[in-house]
Amino acid sequence: MNINKILQVLVPKDHKFIPMLSAATANLQLMSKKLIETLSEGDWDKRRALINEIEQLEKKGDELTHKIFHSLSASFITPFDREDIHLLASEIDNVADYIHGTAKRLYIYKIQNIHDSMLKMADLIQAAVEELNKAILSIKDMNDPQQVRESCTRIHAIETHADDIYDMAISQLFEKETNAIEVIKVREVWLVLEKAVDKCEDAADVLMSILVKNS
Repeated sequence: MNINKILQVLVPKDHKFIPMLSAATANLQLMSKKLIETLSEGDWDKRRALINEIEQLEKKGDELTHKIFHSLSASFITPFDREDIHLLASEIDNVADYIHGTAKRLYIYKIQNIHDSMLKMADLIQAAVEELNKAILSIKDMNDPQQVRESCTRIHAIETHADDIYDMAISQLFEKETNAIEVIKVREVWLVLEKAVDKCEDAADVLMSILVKNS
């Protein structure tokens, strides 16, 4: 048993990290909702306004991540291994970065035609971040490990589904699109969407590691 686990037994746990992590995933939920709205919006000016909202939410996510890192450095005892908390916060921040990255590319590349598969991927991102939020709320004091497992299992299934959509979308893109520049731009958007789901799975893997270590 490492020193942090020994201290967790002897010293009252510091519960501030779960609310901070939950605030970060709640911010992801808002970002994913705005991403769906952005992809669904046909008016370019309104779409640009939504992209700006996503950018502000991404900055808020950065602030939450830095707050967690600062609290880790200042805390004597943590509810779980501090390395796991740091990694979990980092993976949540990565999801935010890729959601923002998608929105940014829509703006930079002036993507006009939104493919149905992009919306499907955005829906999967939203589903995955909702499960992340459920898992983090459930991992507090290990009161509901089954919920954590179920949420992580769902995230893995979502990631597999996202891979299938990505592969099919890329296949159809190369088959039907004759404009090479358009291929590059659209493929880049799909790639970043798929990376966002991947990072949700990485966060789920950290949660499962925490569960195993503390079971």
